[in-house]
Amino acid sequence: MLNYIIWNPDKVFFTLGSFEVRWYGLLWCIGLAAAYFIVQWIYRREKIGQDKFEPLFIYCFVGIILGARLGHCLFYEPAYFLSHPIEMFLPIRQLADGSWKLTGYAGLASHGGTAGIILALWLYVRRYKMPILTVVDIIGIATPITACAIRLGNLMNSEIVGKATESAMGFIFVQNGEDFARYPAQLYEALAYLLLLFIGLAFYLKSRYRIGTGFYFGLCLSYIFIFRFFIEFLKEVQEQWELNMVDTIGLNQGQMLSLPFALVGCYFLYKSIRKQKIS
Repeated sequence: MLNYIIWNPDKVFFTLGSFEVRWYGLLWCIGLAAAYFIVQWIYRREKIGQDKFEPLFIYCFVGIILGARLGHCLFYEPAYFLSHPIEMFLPIRQLADGSWKLTGYAGLASHGGTAGIILALWLYVRRYKMPILTVVDIIGIATPITACAIRLGNLMNSEIVGKATESAMGFIFVQNGEDFARYPAQLYEALAYLLLLFIGLAFYLKSRYRIGTGFYFGLCLSYIFIFRFFIEFLKEVQEQWELNMVDTIGLNQGQMLSLPFALVGCYFLYKSIRKQKIS
């Protein structure tokens, strides 16, 4: 018999009275906090004033949360949320009897979060007169740690699971009512993004001159979304309607949304490397 990993963690990290701190929310906070300190460290090394750093976090936080939420609503459940727009912004759900229930935000999309943070950075550089390539490069170095933490949160929630597997590395997601193993796709993504963090930091420590060329921004986008494109082949679709998409074109929604980000990343990476060769 294969030694599958029985995955059945408590989703709640700790409880104070009726107040629960869940692993998912905790890992989101850890990922954002880690990125905060990495960006702050780079701002100091690049001798960028702290008065320009503090607003950056606010712009990024609002951009990623709103973008991730709207991305899920519009990319994966547009019919429902366009007819229930208040639920896009408030953590509530309307029940069949017309009453409302506090549910928390069930659904955040990484593609929407990426678009949201890019828009937030564009607004930030316009407001604080910063070179946009410098800012997006710095964010590109720090972003992977947040992406890693989010995927670990998905793992703790037993969500965004992989397809069934007979591999001994498979996880049985007990909380999903299953008795068969699946690929732990969330763990694969988390480890890949952690590796990207170390790659980006290693490049930065060796090649600080690349800051402001678009290199780290391009590396981050191309690495994350090319990996995301291929890991999707091991994952179950998030919405049932995606099955028709897979049957028709062989790709799911996550893969289709990954392609433009991957292409943008490759473009910036190519332009940065080509410029360096010319100079």
